[in-house]
Amino acid sequence: MSHATAAAPSAAKPETSRAFEVIMAPDRARVAQIRRITMAFMRLWDVPAPLAEDVRLAVSELVTNAVEHGHGSVGLRMRNTGSELSVEVTDDNPAPARLRTAEDDDVCGRGLLLVAVLSKEWGVSDDGRTTWCTFLFPTGRA
Repeated sequence: MSHATAAAPSAAKPETSRAFEVIMAPDRARVAQIRRITMAFMRLWDVPAPLAEDVRLAVSELVTNAVEHGHGSVGLRMRNTGSELSVEVTDDNPAPARLRTAEDDDVCGRGLLLVAVLSKEWGVSDDGRTTWCTFLFPTGRA
């Protein structure tokens, strides 16, 4: 090992957590707390503000859906690979989330459409209990 190779790790930024998981009671009041937790991790991970806002909105929509339509506890898992952020929201309802068309005068029903538009991709696990989406970091990110 050369001297330059040995010195490189000490100059590197210390590793921070690149994943987190939260399990909560299915309470609407928890959605705002989850948004704050999500944004705290976005800051910790140095996620650019526009991407962080898209992720925050997707998390809010998916958690709200799980609270309102799910069964049992709601779980949120996020992972940052450095090039991609993944979001998974789980509950005990085997009926999968599905994209629907909202009428102009509907006050709800657009959450999954927002997730579909903002994320790189989204889907539902085979057992219907987890709804997920992924986001790409902008190219040229340091």
